[in-house]
Amino acid sequence: MTKNIMIVGVGGQGTLLASRILGNAIISQGYDVKLSEVHGMSQRGGSVVTYVKFGEKVYSPIIDMGEADIILAFEKLEAYRYLPYLKKGGKMIMNAQETAPMPVIIGAAKYPEGLSEKIAAAADLCEVDALAIANELGNVRVVNVVLIGVMAKNTEIPYDTWIETIKATVPPKALEVNLKAFDAGYHLI
Repeated sequence: MTKNIMIVGVGGQGTLLASRILGNAIISQGYDVKLSEVHGMSQRGGSVVTYVKFGEKVYSPIIDMGEADIILAFEKLEAYRYLPYLKKGGKMIMNAQETAPMPVIIGAAKYPEGLSEKIAAAADLCEVDALAIANELGNVRVVNVVLIGVMAKNTEIPYDTWIETIKATVPPKALEVNLKAFDAGYHLI
């Protein structure tokens, strides 16, 4: 049986490190893993999505609408944008953060209101203020690992495997704060 996870956000939020941690943790469990990263103007805060498929044998990384078991969303608007990809009964793990896209920044559009309510009405939503947790840890750049911790709690991969994967994936100078971020997310729920 194949599992499908999507990581969605905007450029600069650390989605790519999160996908590397996820992919490495899955590989360590002996699964066949396929990843595909799509960068849409990621250097300028544009949409970034990573498809992660794993199972006994996986042939393609692409996840179609209605197929994602979990969507890990780093930002509300991206969560809403990719909601149609979540399968019935799937889990949406969403950061409470709102990052204004360019049309909002230049005043051509308004950031949509009520996104949390709309998503909660359509999905099993777990909304987390990962930015507040990262601020408490003294490093806003660990929002991604806080969210990975929340998601990890919703997988069958053992806690110790995640810790070893983070140790092997994150640069040594940032390891301590990333381990604290993972732990905070993992034990949040």
